[in-house]
Amino acid sequence: MNKVLYIKSTPKSTDDSWSLKMSENFLENYRRFNPDDVIDELDLYSEGIQPLSGDELRKMPVLEETEEKKYASQFMEYDKFIIAAPFWNFSIPSILKAYIDRLLIAGKTFRYTESGFQSLVSGKKSIFFMGRGGVYSEEPMKSMENGIKYLNLIFRDFFGMETDSVVLEGTNMYSRDTLNKRFDEIKPELEEKAKLF
Repeated sequence: MNKVLYIKSTPKSTDDSWSLKMSENFLENYRRFNPDDVIDELDLYSEGIQPLSGDELRKMPVLEETEEKKYASQFMEYDKFIIAAPFWNFSIPSILKAYIDRLLIAGKTFRYTESGFQSLVSGKKSIFFMGRGGVYSEEPMKSMENGIKYLNLIFRDFFGMETDSVVLEGTNMYSRDTLNKRFDEIKPELEEKAKLF
């Protein structure tokens, strides 16, 4: 049995968010393939995640095992992470960045060594679901994509996790009918990824 944390980083409803539509379709399939797994939800907007304060930054890297460390402690309890994140202004929502800042705590999720940092997160998996208003998978916009790129930097390159992603582009460019059709076309991919995750 695995513990899965579903992280939502949009204030929108599922009807208005392609990131949520994809992640929840994936979750529906995942539950079918893994009925014994425990799945918990963390809605960052409901949590009211705030940027690190000046007081918290002064205490770093040694934070008390209280409010400051609760998200990093929670994070370490899970085996898999499902992240629904829209693509806003060339990157992820600021609330997701604020959450990630609360995960990167020395002595908790990584440590410093003479040869550099060493992740304390091992054997975990993550998958990202992102709706993008424009098309950033090809030039001239490709170099401006800092959403999936940043999430891979943190979860794959820094934490050392196995990562995957599903992206639906052009959500501000195409009609609802066209987007619904494109969503239907990726449902087999979502099912297959859920089977392998």
